[in-house]
Amino acid sequence: MKNIKHILLSIFILGAFSSCEKNLDQLPFDEFATANAFTTAQDFENGIRGVYLELTAGGFYGSSDAGSMLSAPDVMSDNTTLSQYGRLTKRTLHNFQYSPNASMRTTYQNAYSLIYRANQILFYADSFEGESKDNIIGEAKTLRALAHFNLVSLFGKIPTQSGDANGSLGVAYVTEADPNTEPSRLTVQETYALILEDLLDAKTRINTTNPAGRLNRDAVNLLLSRVYLYMGEWQKSIDAANAVSAQVAGRDDVVGVWEDTSRAGLIFYIPNEAPILGNNIGVTWSQGGITSLIPEYVASFELNNLYDIGNDIRRDAYIFDGSVTSGGITTNFNGIKKLFARPGGQPGVVDYKIFRAAEAYLNKAEAYFRAGNEGAALAALNTVRSRRYLDQPSNNESGTALLNAIKLERRLEFAMEYQRFFDLKRWGDAIQRTNAGDVADGTGTPSDVLNLPAGSNKFQLPIAQESLDANPNLQQNPGY
Repeated sequence: MKNIKHILLSIFILGAFSSCEKNLDQLPFDEFATANAFTTAQDFENGIRGVYLELTAGGFYGSSDAGSMLSAPDVMSDNTTLSQYGRLTKRTLHNFQYSPNASMRTTYQNAYSLIYRANQILFYADSFEGESKDNIIGEAKTLRALAHFNLVSLFGKIPTQSGDANGSLGVAYVTEADPNTEPSRLTVQETYALILEDLLDAKTRINTTNPAGRLNRDAVNLLLSRVYLYMGEWQKSIDAANAVSAQVAGRDDVVGVWEDTSRAGLIFYIPNEAPILGNNIGVTWSQGGITSLIPEYVASFELNNLYDIGNDIRRDAYIFDGSVTSGGITTNFNGIKKLFARPGGQPGVVDYKIFRAAEAYLNKAEAYFRAGNEGAALAALNTVRSRRYLDQPSNNESGTALLNAIKLERRLEFAMEYQRFFDLKRWGDAIQRTNAGDVADGTGTPSDVLNLPAGSNKFQLPIAQESLDANPNLQQNPGY
C-alpha cells in the first residue's frame, strides 16, 4: 500500500535500539532493503528486534489516544466507563462514533508497518543459511500472522459472528516487502487461511524457548488456539491449547504478574525498561498516583461488582481503590490497575503482557463445551478457577450454566486485556453497559452510549480515508 511507504519515511529508523544494533541504520527509509542489510546472523537478530519494536508502537500495543490494542477492546466493551475527570480520550471510540480518519487509524498503519518489516526479513532469509534461520523465520511469520489477525478482528467480521462472516470483507494479507503494493481485501475465510498458513509453518521452526521479549513455541500454539476458537474449529483449538506447556499462574502470583514482580503464567511479554523502551503505557488508563488519580477510564461499576472481593484475587490484581481530593472533596474511583505501576515505580511504566497461559485453559473450556464434552470443559474451567478463588463459587455446572460460567471467567480473567470486545463480537452478543456512573459507588456520570446492538455494522471499524485514497483497490466496510 502506498501509505505504508509514507509511514516508513518517518518511523523506519530504529533509534530506540542500543549502539550494538547500528547495522539497521543501513536500511533505506522508503524502499526495499539492499542485500547488504541482511548477511550475518546478527543482522537478522537486529532485524527481528526491529519487527518487535513496531509491536510496541503507539497504535499497536501502545498508548495512542486514538486507541490501540492495549485499550480499544475494553474501551469498546462493557468493562470500562469513560471518566469525566480525565482528558476524554478515545471518547468517540467508546461511543461507537467512529471517525475514519481517527479511530484506530494508527493501529492499521502500525500493523502494516510491522508486516512490511517482517516481510523484508522473510525475503532475505531465503538465502541465509545461519543456524538461527528457522527461529527467525518462525518469529517473523508469527508476528506477521498476529498483525493480520488483529487487523481482521478489528476491521472484519469474526467467522463465528454470523452466518455470512466467512464471505465478508477481511483484510489485505501482505506477504511481499514492496511499499508500493496495492492489494485488495480478501474475504474473512481467505484471511484466516493465510493466518493459519503462517502460524502452522512458524510452529515447526520457532524455538521452544527464546529470550525475554521474544515469541516461542508456546506463544504460537496459544495464538493458534485463539484463531481456531474464533473460527469455530473446536477440536483444533483444543489440540493447540493442549500443546501449550506453560502453567496457569497460582493465586499467590496473580497480583505480582501485574506489578512485574512475578512472571508466573506469562508466555509472551516485552520488558519495558529504559533506555530500550521505558514507555508510559499506563497513560492509556490514567495518570497520577493512587490518591491523586486522573482516570481516563475506570473499571465499570458492573465489572467491579462481578469480582468476589476478598475471595477472587483478580479484583486486587486488576482494580484498585483510587481517589482525588479537590476543594476538600474526595472522589473515589475503581481505578484500572493493569498497566498502573510497579511497586514504588514510575506510574504507567510496566512490561507489556501479550499472552498468558490461562488463556489456553479458557480456550479449551469453551471449545470442549461447544464440541459437546462438558466434563472436559468443566475440568479446564476449574483449572483456572482453583487458582483464582479462595473458595470457588461453584465447580459442577452443566448445560447453559456451564457456558455462562465459562463466559464469565473469560471476562473476569481478561478484563482490560485486549479481548472483551472480540469475545462479544464473535459470540454475536450485544454490548450492554449499565447506567452507573464513573465514581466508585456507581454515582457520577455514566458513559454517553450504553448499548451497541448485536449485528451492528459498528462491530467492524471503518478503514481510514487516507488508506482508501492511497490504495484504490481497498474497499470500505458496509455502512460507512
